Amino acid sequence: MDSDQVKSCCAAAYSSDAVALLLGDAYHPGGTALTRRLADGLGLAPGARVLDVASGRGTTALLLADAYGCEVDGVDYAPANTALAQGAAQAAGLADRARFTTGDAERLPYPDGVFDAVVCECALCTFPDKSRAASEFARVLRPGGRLGLTDVTADADRLPPGLTGLGARIACVADARPLRRYAEILAAAGLRTERTERHDGAMLRMIDQIEARLNLLRMTAPTRLAATGLDPDAAPAVLRAARTAVTDGVLGYALLVAVRDAPATGRTPARDLPARR
Repeated sequence: MDSDQVKSCCAAAYSSDAVALLLGDAYHPGGTALTRRLADGLGLAPGARVLDVASGRGTTALLLADAYGCEVDGVDYAPANTALAQGAAQAAGLADRARFTTGDAERLPYPDGVFDAVVCECALCTFPDKSRAASEFARVLRPGGRLGLTDVTADADRLPPGLTGLGARIACVADARPLRRYAEILAAAGLRTERTERHDGAMLRMIDQIEARLNLLRMTAPTRLAATGLDPDAAPAVLRAARTAVTDGVLGYALLVAVRDAPATGRTPARDLPARR
């Protein structure tokens, strides 16, 4: 499967009702609380121009426009997500501060140096060409602008078989990288990592949430669950494997803040800070 097919599969999955059923409004571990922590780490202020890459149905972009007063552009590979996000912005009265476009993170449809900040939550791990996406992040940032990521981390060599393959890639697991590797990819694009945090507990809470929703749907809406195409009999084993991988330090979740065009310091990528449970 080529990279465009992988992107299309991921986009289709994350614009589906099945994902909404299982994850609710926040499509990433930590939800809006972790998004706010990321925004605070970026030092966002009213009027700042922000790009939300892989903006989904607009939850993060609308939060940044509303609570932080930012001018936000959201870009997502799935046209269905773009339409839903635009509708949500209109309904919230935020269409003047939050705009949404269909586009590719590896070929962002924006000029050079126009954003004060770029955010990308739980998505870099799914991009086939992570180095190209990082270069695009750097290109659209102004000098001194900041990138904020939250993403799945993984030791790929230690992942169990049930957490590999295309399905696991779409689930943000199979092509995730160790946190230090993300920092290296960003450094090669001219983005120096300033801050990292571990949030592995958020990953465990999301696994628990998915399991609870699956069980509820199995009991109360089996027809609706069947219509999603999910295999409810296979899901428990996958969730158990994911929970064990987090506990064993193979799988996790992290926050990272980087800056464009920071002076060279000769430092190695920032060390992991203690996990926040």
